[in-house]
Amino acid sequence: MTKQIENQLENIFEEWVQENGQSLLNYIYKLVQHKQLSEDLYQEVLISSYLALPTFENRSNLKSWIYKIAINKCKDYWRKQKTVQKFWEEKVYFYESSSSIPLPEEAVINKCSEEEMIETINELPDIYREPLLLFYYKDQTLGEISETKKIPISTVKTRMRRAKVQLKERAEELVAL
Repeated sequence: MTKQIENQLENIFEEWVQENGQSLLNYIYKLVQHKQLSEDLYQEVLISSYLALPTFENRSNLKSWIYKIAINKCKDYWRKQKTVQKFWEEKVYFYESSSSIPLPEEAVINKCSEEEMIETINELPDIYREPLLLFYYKDQTLGEISETKKIPISTVKTRMRRAKVQLKERAEELVAL
């Protein structure tokens, strides 16, 4: 793109922001319902659209292009918030569950001896037992287990989750005895 075209685009962009900036900010506010957050996202949208200005093609008008960037920035924010919310929900669950009512796993540990617990773990299929033992008894991280077993970390996480589900089911059976 030539320097002259870039300058024209910058001028058009600057004029557009002066004329329509407030309506863009209002639009973002309507999406997120938070004044300071909408101002932050507004700044991000302007920066992103300015930096991407050389890639703008006249297939759509500038307004729809910038508004699409605004929508994508809001979606990115919501996606991040969903992850943060999930993190906090898991932490809250952890603290709630550790307080009053014992989990089935805790009941088994209290009721059964260590040998019974190891025996229960040993009844798990190898692909589920090994990650559990490496994680809880050998204090390896998920990344280390992934490297040791030469499997993706997502597979390690899945196997750990499935192993815990199976352990929980077996623990409930033992508690019922």
